[in-house]
Amino acid sequence: MRRLKLFAALALAGAAAGACAPHPIVARDPVPAPSPEEAYSCSSTPLPLNAYKSDCTPTVREPRAVLQSKG
Repeated sequence: MRRLKLFAALALAGAAAGACAPHPIVARDPVPAPSPEEAYSCSSTPLPLNAYKSDCTPTVREPRAVLQSKG
């Protein structure tokens, strides 16, 4: 019986050591974030029974004007 407990303890210790990987897996978003120039124009219309129909069309933003001054 003592050997069985020792074997079970060693098995659990091995499983616990294997759970802590040296290089953990980090979940990342497969879709990159859109660039600042991209924008979407969305509109939604209500439907019966609390439902909505949405329509999004991609648009291009105009570049922002940057004002710089000396002094």
